Amino acid sequence: MRALVQRVTSASVRVDGDEVGRITPPAGGHGLLVLVGVTHTDDAAKAAVLAKKVWTIRILENEQSAADLDAPVLVASQFTLMADTRRGRRPSWSAAAPRPVAEPLVDEFTGALRELGATVETGVFGEHMEISLVNDGPVTLLIDV
Repeated sequence: MRALVQRVTSASVRVDGDEVGRITPPAGGHGLLVLVGVTHTDDAAKAAVLAKKVWTIRILENEQSAADLDAPVLVASQFTLMADTRRGRRPSWSAAAPRPVAEPLVDEFTGALRELGATVETGVFGEHMEISLVNDGPVTLLIDV
């Protein structure tokens, strides 16, 4: 599994013009926008490991984690994170897991974050989403498990 994690001061996601998720940390605070990609060999154990890593990684103010600050998290699936761009000009998506594999694992990841104590908002799996964010820093990490 792969997560692109961004430290944000706000983030929201819209589907068909309707807002389906939003995080607004307290004034001066941060949250995390997490884009999640799933490959064929991923499983629930990897989803749990990734959730713990995202929740506890120390990229917020004063070298603290989202867990330390009870920072909100916005999660959206993004199969394009699994793109292979090594050949030619057209990315290959063959490493991305199909929906029947990927959707339950994104749900596992989100559920694992909630079990750890996170306040989580989500996008809608498989839908075209418009994501707005204010990236602070910028701080953006790519985490693979």
